[in-house]
Amino acid sequence: MIDISQDIHPLTDFKRNTSEFVNEMKRTRRPVVLTVNGKAELVVQDAASYQGMLDRLARLEAVEAIRVGIVAAEEGRVKPARKALAELREKLGISR
Repeated sequence: MIDISQDIHPLTDFKRNTSEFVNEMKRTRRPVVLTVNGKAELVVQDAASYQGMLDRLARLEAVEAIRVGIVAAEEGRVKPARKALAELREKLGISR
């Protein structure tokens, strides 16, 4: 989570003190918002934290897809796999 009192800095400060910023990001696991002319332009974070965020997002997307599938099944908007695959083969012109 970003701490707005500590994690927002001008890009020029980041350029001048990159190694200190990198060390702090690794220590805190918090991203840094970099500004240009007072406006947020970039967000920088350590690779491990970024990967963790991508992993959590992938899990959330999988859970949502499962939820949508369950709702579709409950509403009867499903068909047997053999029938669906046969329809796809026919549509795509794939022979058995």
